[in-house]
Amino acid sequence: MRERVLFFDLLRCVAAVAVIAIHVLAPYRHEFGVIPFGEWATAVGVNSVTRWAVPVFILITGALMLSDKRPFDAKYYVKRRLGKVLVPFLIWSLFYALLSGLTSSGYDFSVTQQVLADSSSHATYYHLGFFYYFIPLYFVIPFFQLVVKRYGASALYGFVAVWLVTSLMYLLKIDGPWSNQLWLYSGYLPLGYLLYQRVPLSKGYVALFTLLGLAALVTTAYMVIHNSELAGEYTVGRWLSYKTLNVILAASMLFMLCRYFGEGLSAQANKVIGFISQHSLGIYILHPIFLWPMKAFGWYQGHPAWVIPVWIVLSGGGALMMSWWLAKSGKTRWLLP
Repeated sequence: MRERVLFFDLLRCVAAVAVIAIHVLAPYRHEFGVIPFGEWATAVGVNSVTRWAVPVFILITGALMLSDKRPFDAKYYVKRRLGKVLVPFLIWSLFYALLSGLTSSGYDFSVTQQVLADSSSHATYYHLGFFYYFIPLYFVIPFFQLVVKRYGASALYGFVAVWLVTSLMYLLKIDGPWSNQLWLYSGYLPLGYLLYQRVPLSKGYVALFTLLGLAALVTTAYMVIHNSELAGEYTVGRWLSYKTLNVILAASMLFMLCRYFGEGLSAQANKVIGFISQHSLGIYILHPIFLWPMKAFGWYQGHPAWVIPVWIVLSGGGALMMSWWLAKSGKTRWLLP
C-alpha cells in the first residue's frame, strides 16, 4: 500500500508540472521567425517532450479504477465517481467563460456569450478541454472493470495491442473507424492497469520502457522542429497529439520510472510530494488564473529557458495555495475533486 501511495503521488506531481509548462510556453509556439530560432526551438522542444502529462493522469485513473475489486455499484459510481468530476467541471466552465471576456483593455461580454454558446463542443478555456475526453471515459471504465473481474488481466493484452497499432496508424494519418477520439483515449485505461499490475518492476523492463520513451521524445522534438523549418511556420502534424504512439511510449516511460524510483525518496520529499499530489487536480484547474496576466499583458519577454520555469513556479505555487485554501472548508472543498 505504501508503494502505491508514493508512486501515484510522484506521478501526479510531475504530470502537474508538465501541464503547466505546456500552457506557459504556448505564446512562443507561433513566433517562428519572429523571435530568435534558439528561443523558439527551446519552447517548442519543451512542448514536444512534455506531451505525456495529460495521458499520465488517464494512466493513473486506469491503474486505480481497474484495480478496484469491489462489486460495481451503479448508484455509488454515478454519484461518487462521475458526479464528483462532472459537477465541478460545469462550475469551473462557467467561471472560465466569464474570465475569457476579461482582457488587458477591459471586459468584452460578447466573448463570454460566444464561449458559452460553443461550450457544448468546445471548452470555455484552453485547459478544460481535458474534461471533454476524460469524462466520457467514466462510461468505459465499468466495461474494463467487468473484463478484468471475469476474464483476468490477460484479456486486456489483445485490446492494448490493437489499440497501439491504431495509435500508430493515427499518427501516420491513416484514418478510419479507429480514429474515433473515445477509442484512442480509452486505451490508456487498460494500459495503466497493465503497467501497474502486470509489468514486472525490474531494471530490465524499466530500461526498455526508458529507451522507448526517450526515442519517442527525441523523434517528436526532431519532427516538430524539422517540419516547421521546412514549412517556414510552426506545424506539428499529429506528433503532439495525446492519441499517438510516440506520446503513449513517453507516458509509459514516465509511469514506469516513477513506479521504480518512488520508494527511494526521503521522508521529507515524500511529505512535500504528497501535499502537492493531494492538490494536483486543483493545480490543474486553477493555474490558468495565475497565468492570465502573463498572457494578457505579454509578460513572457525573455528566453524561454528562464521564463518557463519562473511562470511554472508562480502559477503552480499560486494554484497550490488557492487549492489548499479552498480545501480547508467543506463549503468549497467539493469544487476541486
